[in-house]
Amino acid sequence: MESKFQYYKRVIKNASFGKFFKVLDEAHKRSGKNKVYLFFDIINCMIRYNAGYNDYVIFEFWDLKHEQRDTYMTRFRSKKFIMFMNDHDYAHYFDNKNEFNEKFRDFIGRECLDLETATEEDIIDFFNTREKVFAKMKDLSCGIGCEKLETKNFENGDAFCEYIREKGFATIEDVIENHPDIAAIYPFSTNTMRMISLVDAKGEPHVIYAVFKMGINGRVVDNFGLHGPVDIETGEFLYPAHSGDTTAGIHYTEHPYSHTPLIGYRVPYMKEAVELVKKAALVVPQMRYVGWDVAITPNGPAIIEGNNYCAHDFWQLPGQTPGGIGIMPTIKQIIPEFEY
Repeated sequence: MESKFQYYKRVIKNASFGKFFKVLDEAHKRSGKNKVYLFFDIINCMIRYNAGYNDYVIFEFWDLKHEQRDTYMTRFRSKKFIMFMNDHDYAHYFDNKNEFNEKFRDFIGRECLDLETATEEDIIDFFNTREKVFAKMKDLSCGIGCEKLETKNFENGDAFCEYIREKGFATIEDVIENHPDIAAIYPFSTNTMRMISLVDAKGEPHVIYAVFKMGINGRVVDNFGLHGPVDIETGEFLYPAHSGDTTAGIHYTEHPYSHTPLIGYRVPYMKEAVELVKKAALVVPQMRYVGWDVAITPNGPAIIEGNNYCAHDFWQLPGQTPGGIGIMPTIKQIIPEFEY
């Protein structure tokens, strides 16, 4: 695993001055503040809070005081925390879709087929016994390369087998069905919660945050859709949702597809989802910080995947962080030994 120095070196090497000044323009447009002031304030936040330049716009740092800014999980703090909490030698269980499905087979609530080991007969049998199949790439994230396939659209099992081999899919799975209350909001994707788990020094699992994610614009995955935090105890949607582009600062009080009001909506089976994630968090104890994508089916929660690299932005966004306080105080209560 690369060292902290190597990581910073790689990020600086790949940094784009064009993107930096685009962020500067966006900060000026939304804050109304002088560009010279903003330029030096962005640099200050990079140095003082280990923030990436996108963090400045994502978290609207121009509106926050030092005491507030210092409570945020910024880009480089996030990387440091991952390195502190997780043993990279065990990350493959989360990075490889097939390994994850095997390791967490008691938590995923669906049947899967590993295409790296499956025979043509296995694939055709899977095809013949299902109306819909979800296909994934081996180690891509954010829904990239995924397809929801209807078996009726293929002439036969041989044609299906040829298609998925040509596309290079690594796994095919049962399609997870949304709970009716969730499907009513947006029916075309499996709408999930990103639930953040921490395992403390005593080996006790904690769920510290849950963000409900919904598809939009006909997409079959909920990545880059709408999202907002829900109460861990009740599942209640707490604030207006953000768009998938967390730098845009766009908010939604209802879903644009169904016009379902979001604030006050309650995700079903919330207590069961928290308990499921706590149990899953102990399966690979060397990975103490994981972001789980959890679907809510008609029969209860099912884990879609676990993420070694948790997005650090969408659980502390403007309009969803009371008092402008980020997640670091919550993390320090559970992991006081972490120094940032």
